[in-house]
Amino acid sequence: MSKQHTKLDWYREKLARVIEIGSSSDRLSRGYDFLITAIIIVNLTVSILSTFDSLDAAYGALFDAVEAATVACFAADYVLRLITAKYVYRLEPEWKSVSKYMFSFTGIIDLLSFLPYYLPIFFPAGAVAFRMFRVVRIFRLFRITAYYDSLHAIAEVIVGKKQQLLSSVFIILVLMLGSSLCMYSVEHDAQPDVFENAFSGIWWSVSTLLTVGYGDIYPITTLGRILATIITFLGVLMVAIPTGIISAGFVEQYNRIQANATVAKEQDIHFIKFRLGSNDSWVGQSVHDLHLPHGVILTAIHRDGDVLIPRGDKEFMDGDTIVLGAEPLRDRTKIDLKEIVLLEKSPWNGQLVRDLDISRQTLLVMVKRGNSVIIPKGSTRLKAGDTLLLHTKENLSGSTAVDI
Repeated sequence: MSKQHTKLDWYREKLARVIEIGSSSDRLSRGYDFLITAIIIVNLTVSILSTFDSLDAAYGALFDAVEAATVACFAADYVLRLITAKYVYRLEPEWKSVSKYMFSFTGIIDLLSFLPYYLPIFFPAGAVAFRMFRVVRIFRLFRITAYYDSLHAIAEVIVGKKQQLLSSVFIILVLMLGSSLCMYSVEHDAQPDVFENAFSGIWWSVSTLLTVGYGDIYPITTLGRILATIITFLGVLMVAIPTGIISAGFVEQYNRIQANATVAKEQDIHFIKFRLGSNDSWVGQSVHDLHLPHGVILTAIHRDGDVLIPRGDKEFMDGDTIVLGAEPLRDRTKIDLKEIVLLEKSPWNGQLVRDLDISRQTLLVMVKRGNSVIIPKGSTRLKAGDTLLLHTKENLSGSTAVDI
């Protein structure tokens, strides 16, 4: 039973890698991303085309069949994400991982993209109301921004500038209310039917501040027209604020990408690769729990033939191959190492590292044996033919200097 459970977990984790956003090297995952994107576009295209009476009369049956198939795919995708939620939110218990996905923004949108389609089957009386909820399906387009970096940049800019955008929207709302009150005070006596109360000018202020006016409501008094002219200029300035914020955000994002690309080309970045064992302290920890030194980055995790993107909630497992990258140290200080080959007659031949007669000024750094490199531990037994790398201040006969 335990083996079956382990095998089931392995399949679930493999499935999670497929349905989550994959790297360009993971063909299966990228294929699933493209498939879901195509299904979303097809579903929305059919929803739009079915609103044309002539097209609906000619191809109504086809539209219904395509809608049924695409909605079924949305439902299947939702079920798969529930099953694999445990491997997306690894730090949480399974029930909490499932609920975390269900009540997230994407989880709610995923649910509403197919649930209104099936609800009339169980509640026929509410068919009209449920059909209105199908409009929510358009929000699945937000998933496409996660699949493509160029679209994801838009979301990053909006999220990064949300405080400034909220401030500008607040200013526009205050200006709208203020202009509505001012126009009511000026125009109420001249147009009591048009400006009936303080909020009757909201429509006028919205159409004036955000566009150039609709023409159904307009001031007729001289003071009202002067005030409307001032408010129109203020509206142009207010609308320009969020536009400028978003434009500046795009420029910053572009400069950041260009800077990263320049750094990647100009700097020599060194990489090391190592495998985690069951006794390593990293096993069971998540990426965001690591405290790597400044300048060191976790580049990739290689597991079961797959290359995983090291997101913050990704947990390390026994057998993972870890790739770390670091910038070269711009330090002129030399560290002199000595390299010696262990001979048969050497007193160290056959000795354990813990039993070696080494001075306090000497440290055994590495042992090279054949084509493998051994990190020396106390229980490591040295053999003839081993190449030893030592950090020492003593003069060793037969040694070769190695500069770092």
